[in-house]
Amino acid sequence: MVMSRMSPHSISVAVMAKAPVPGHAKTRLIPDIGAHAAAVLAERLTARAVETAVAAETGPVSLWCTPDPEHPTFQTLAYHHPLTLWAQPDGDLGDRMLACTVQGPTLVIGTDCPALTPKHLQDAARALHNTDVVLIPAEDGGYVLIGTCAPQPDLFAPMAWGTDTVLAESRKRGAALGLNAVELAPLWDVDTERDLARLERELPELAL
Repeated sequence: MVMSRMSPHSISVAVMAKAPVPGHAKTRLIPDIGAHAAAVLAERLTARAVETAVAAETGPVSLWCTPDPEHPTFQTLAYHHPLTLWAQPDGDLGDRMLACTVQGPTLVIGTDCPALTPKHLQDAARALHNTDVVLIPAEDGGYVLIGTCAPQPDLFAPMAWGTDTVLAESRKRGAALGLNAVELAPLWDVDTERDLARLERELPELAL
């Protein structure tokens, strides 16, 4: 059963997104496809993430924007979808994810995982009702979703963000903090030329 956004037990979804500006978005892919194409892909992936978050109906949706919410892509998404725009704060990725969780139970996602569906978010929200932390691992050693019932500063303290050690380090920290955690099945994200080929095969509507 899908939970209503009006439920007193709702779980918010925070989408973290970078403005699709050539040279600043999907920078790992720029050597393979160029800055403009990377920005176009970032715009498509951002729209996909927002649409998925809204369709899940687990709770209020917010879009956390960098450098700020003024980019036309963000403004257009806010016009067409029931969501709130926020500027990501200063700090590393952990600081910015922590900021997304300060107002209660929240699922935090990025825009790099087009394989994420509303059902994945619903399953994660359901799991979070009975645990401290929920994770959806990424196949490359990070994670594509993290959910917390309450802010966990130590879980988001500095680490080697963007590397294949993130999931293992997060597991280690969660255990040290005595947090109960649930992990769902891993998903793939789009960071490499190989991932682009997979995107073309499995989600051609998003491919360049």
